[in-house]
Amino acid sequence: MFKNKNTGLLLPVILLSAVILLACSNISVAQHLNDTLKEVRVHAKQNPSADTKVNDFSPGQKIRSIDSATLQQYQLQSMANLLSQQVPVFIKSYGFNGLATLNFRGSSAAQSAVLWNGIPIQNASLGIADVSTLPVALIDKVNIVYGGSAALWGSGNVGGALLLEQDKPGFDSGKHSLSVGVGAGSFGQYLGSLKGSISGKRWYFSANVFTQTATNDFKYINSAGSQERMPNDHLKSAAALLNAAYKINTQNTISLTAWYQQYDREVPPALFETYSDKQQTDGSLRLLADGNKHSGTNTWYAKSSLIRDQQHYRDDTIEINANSTVYQYYQELGWKKQFFQYGQLLVFLPLQVSWIPTPGTDTEQQTRLAIAAAYNIGLISNRLNIAVNARGEDINTHKILLPGADASFTLTQWLQLRANAQRTYRTPTLNELYYFPGGNTSLKPERGWNEDAGYTVKLGHSNFTFYHDLSVFTRDIHDWIIWLGGTIWTPHNIAEVHSRGVETENNIVYTIGNWKLHIGVNTSYVLATTVASYIQNDGSVGKQIPYAPRYNGQANVGFNYKRLSANYNQTYTGYRFITTDESEYLLPYQTGNLQLMYNTPLRNHPFQFTAQCNNIWNQHYQVVAFRPMPGINWLAGIKVTLL
Repeated sequence: MFKNKNTGLLLPVILLSAVILLACSNISVAQHLNDTLKEVRVHAKQNPSADTKVNDFSPGQKIRSIDSATLQQYQLQSMANLLSQQVPVFIKSYGFNGLATLNFRGSSAAQSAVLWNGIPIQNASLGIADVSTLPVALIDKVNIVYGGSAALWGSGNVGGALLLEQDKPGFDSGKHSLSVGVGAGSFGQYLGSLKGSISGKRWYFSANVFTQTATNDFKYINSAGSQERMPNDHLKSAAALLNAAYKINTQNTISLTAWYQQYDREVPPALFETYSDKQQTDGSLRLLADGNKHSGTNTWYAKSSLIRDQQHYRDDTIEINANSTVYQYYQELGWKKQFFQYGQLLVFLPLQVSWIPTPGTDTEQQTRLAIAAAYNIGLISNRLNIAVNARGEDINTHKILLPGADASFTLTQWLQLRANAQRTYRTPTLNELYYFPGGNTSLKPERGWNEDAGYTVKLGHSNFTFYHDLSVFTRDIHDWIIWLGGTIWTPHNIAEVHSRGVETENNIVYTIGNWKLHIGVNTSYVLATTVASYIQNDGSVGKQIPYAPRYNGQANVGFNYKRLSANYNQTYTGYRFITTDESEYLLPYQTGNLQLMYNTPLRNHPFQFTAQCNNIWNQHYQVVAFRPMPGINWLAGIKVTLL
């Protein structure tokens, strides 16, 4: 429940946005791929973003692109599984079908942004996104932005951002497609997917449906040291994404997209519990309208979205039956101008309104109105790219300025340097302020600076490529927000937290005949420590922030042979302290994971087989304290393209 607070509900310019959308059209995307975009697996085709903020105005930021082959391999799994195995970020998972959140470079979950086609989709009340509920099957492009860039992606983007996108609609008279997929796996997992599209010269329609059910009764070691099966852990989910687009003329396009999903989950007992009958249902409806127009050197775009997140939590043992509904309206109007040899300019106006209806009382609300601009110029025959950006934002009448700058320099054909500095800021969420019991209306906003620098080495021969990237970063945040307590948890401000570290990515690909061999290693070392505290004699000073592993990494080794691909993945996650004074911790863990994919025509229809075996060494481990993870498990599926 939330405390009542007398605030008025404002829903400005919604109708105006709809009118503007009808007049706008296709965004101009740069024809060349920014050198800062990296692949996770260099042997597969790159999957870059269609967002102009990524392609044209972030030359010095570290941005990774998940390649299309990897997305196909993980199409039956969640975004949480994909990122935990292939990207050096920490996924804080509460169990096999529990909450999973992003933690970039020692940041908290609320400091990590998740955007879908440029729209923030974190729960507007909690300020976090559960990446375990995001099916890879619904997403066409995945990009990861490391480090904060509040000027481009909004205040609250402190640690990094996960960018999810659908492909742009294709207008081709009489063209249509249809594919069907099914899968099964350990612990009673069954999955199904259906994806199709049809188009004409001026219109386009697509549908993507994904459904899943699982018993999740895996074996684990209980607090007494004996083995038993996990009870009360069933999962049922369904998701559908529909898109309709209309091409007004060669310069104007409008598009409407609807994404609905529902997850019904039982919540199993923690190791300190003997029984659980908890249940949770999460439902999300995301509606997006966008339009764009391109005319000469000018591009205009507009997007408007409405998101409703519902959560129903029930615990019959202690007679809790809680319902929560939160709404978020977002719109963005933008204009980009190309000045040719003088660079390009982007100006955009974001508006975000979040509110929680409370029957019989006034509504809790948070309004963010901003004006932002970014300018990028290429010098020295485009070897030097410099971008500056700034955002002025008004959050419930509190005004802030968020400047930033980044640059890249191609020193040689095989060596590129980059640097980035951004001011960061995050206002407390509705949950942190008003949750009852435990909300804290005295919380101060988090504020600070994020800096990082690095280099990329790319060497290639006729049958050999080598890729190496190194990044160093530092981030200093004042008034960091952390939840503390026993029976009742309450958010508090820590005076100052300093995060710093180094990340590396390394890939080698060797081709001989029909064989393509690859090996890659990603590493991350993060120190995120409390520098100062408002509490006298606080034992957290100089200690690592809870659930921020110092060491994290993945290794991949495998091959492609004609239509067959295989990959072995090894992950490592280091110690995670679970108390602010480092008095308690979780042991490091490693998992071995095997992926196979085979493509072949079946009666002139493309046929794809995928299989994964996760945690093949059957290690018993916990990502979050008292929440055991499953041992060895497998998942296999087939997809047939009928049209």
